[in-house]
Amino acid sequence: LFLSGEERWRAVLARVVEMIALARPVLVGTRSVAASETLGAMLAAAGIRYALLNARQDADEARIIAEAGEPGRVTVATNMAGRGTDIMLHPDARSAGGLHVILTEYHESRRIDRQLFGRAARQGDPGSCESLVSLDDDLFQSHARFMAHRLRGYNGKVLPRFVGILIRTLAQRSAERVHARVRRRTLENERKSDRSLAFSGRGE
Repeated sequence: LFLSGEERWRAVLARVVEMIALARPVLVGTRSVAASETLGAMLAAAGIRYALLNARQDADEARIIAEAGEPGRVTVATNMAGRGTDIMLHPDARSAGGLHVILTEYHESRRIDRQLFGRAARQGDPGSCESLVSLDDDLFQSHARFMAHRLRGYNGKVLPRFVGILIRTLAQRSAERVHARVRRRTLENERKSDRSLAFSGRGE
């Protein structure tokens, strides 16, 4: 957990360079198209070739996924892109350690985070994953703003691991409670609407 988004992106870039040197393929997950393009610009500036997998490349999605398991291949993807298709590892990539997945921003649902991490080490393949996130991220600013503000006084660039786990847990639980309330209200409104229509004789 980094204090700023800039530090997070620099760390992501450094990790990508490290994985390329090991001939391991890398899948970097971003929460938005804008974030994927921000990272893409950084990779391009560093002279790193990459494939961008987001809502704007639907026609190329199958090809990008097919190549994502090549040694040293870098793929940047939004959370919804390429789901349901396994990334097949090249034998050399498998022997180098397999696919490495980097999550750059937690989602409001833990399930989506797990889906991204689950792209690595499929069907007995080797692989690894990690999260490199920032206090600037939407999840923390929307659902743990007070704690995020207090943590900005920390003397360093990277917060202790247990702090990252704590704020993530609190923020995601808060987000899930909010979404549960919205779903309950929606269901209650639908039931009221159904009763009103039935009472007026227009239920069919």
